[in-house]
Amino acid sequence: MADGGMPVRCPGCRREHLYVPPSLPCACGAMLTPPMARGAPPTPVTDRNWADEWVTVHCRPCGRPFQWPQPELDCACGAVLRLAVVPAPRVPRAPRAPAPPGRAFRPPPIRDARDTVTVAALYLRWLGFPDTRSAARRPPSGARITARGMLAQVDPGLRRTTARDIECLWLTAMTAAGETPVACAFFCLAGYTDEARTRADALRVPLFTVDLTGTPRPVNGAADELVATGA
Repeated sequence: MADGGMPVRCPGCRREHLYVPPSLPCACGAMLTPPMARGAPPTPVTDRNWADEWVTVHCRPCGRPFQWPQPELDCACGAVLRLAVVPAPRVPRAPRAPAPPGRAFRPPPIRDARDTVTVAALYLRWLGFPDTRSAARRPPSGARITARGMLAQVDPGLRRTTARDIECLWLTAMTAAGETPVACAFFCLAGYTDEARTRADALRVPLFTVDLTGTPRPVNGAADELVATGA
């Protein structure tokens, strides 16, 4: 058995798999692995709900709680199995702080749309927004991530982001917290139309593209400023 792996039996076809939970970097640099509930039966996924697809994992070195992608396994029979995670203990939340200067972001590679959302959440934590989580209300395409003082949209699709996409995100951020607007940022794989970049510059919305290595790259001045200053 591979180190850290656990057996998982598909309740539909009864095939047995060996699941090794992934390790991803915390904003402090430590590698985190979700604590799997060994022996708990897997649950077939029939409906997708972004708000329910995250679990809380605590980083022991720095104490930060993070929303982590819910572990899943694809069976050869076509079933997608959701795997149980040991509930995170209630611990005091560490104060928010920007990432130390000079430390490079270490991204996981992009393999599917879910990975793109994960990269954006990790990058925001690295910038100083540790309490990222999936937004309850989804946009027409992609997903939204919220944090204290930040609303980000992630579009892993193959069409370029339009000016209307930027305007909808900005308007949502302006009304997300009642009388206290929050900052917003956009992450995408396919890039932006010229009109979208012009509109984002006017509204001061940071724009990032994400390549298949998982590296977010700023594409306008507002994004350069966010990277330079952090949260």
